[in-house]
Amino acid sequence: MVIRWLQRAAASFAGLSLVFGVFLGHFQLNGNFHPVVIGEVYRSAQPTPEALARYVKEQGIRSVINLRGNNAGADWYDAEVASARAQGVALYDFGMSARKQIDQQRAQQLIDLMNKAEKPVLIHCQGGADRSGLASALYLAAIAKAGEEVAESQMSLRYGHISLPVLASYAMDKTFEALEPWLGFNNS
Repeated sequence: MVIRWLQRAAASFAGLSLVFGVFLGHFQLNGNFHPVVIGEVYRSAQPTPEALARYVKEQGIRSVINLRGNNAGADWYDAEVASARAQGVALYDFGMSARKQIDQQRAQQLIDLMNKAEKPVLIHCQGGADRSGLASALYLAAIAKAGEEVAESQMSLRYGHISLPVLASYAMDKTFEALEPWLGFNNS
């Protein structure tokens, strides 16, 4: 009986692992690239030079906001700097961690940067799920003046963000919740 239960549990775990693997593979294949406001703001995972060239060509990207911060000397960063320069795209570094909340002052700095960056702008972090989700939610709430539900939808499983209090990336959810009154969402 115990052996049969363990076999079923193992089979269930294997099935869930396969589904989750396919889900994550989808994000890897498309770079987790999505419009936030079509023609204005897009979000993604860390773009390869080829992906950035494609986004520039297909979406007219004029600016990139890198939420991973300045990482001069890292292969991915140096490739992004060279690609942005080659494409004639402005690159802004705004370092933040998916594991740490940001306060109102830091959120205002990010909003100001997103506001001033030439559009269309691409906002990215490493996976395009957590930091990019918070930045996109802040853009929709503070700049596009979308509603709370629309803004919060940027931090969802659709983009690879898993909203569970036991995960370190839950700091992005906590940040948005803490900023809601400041953003004008008083009835949350």
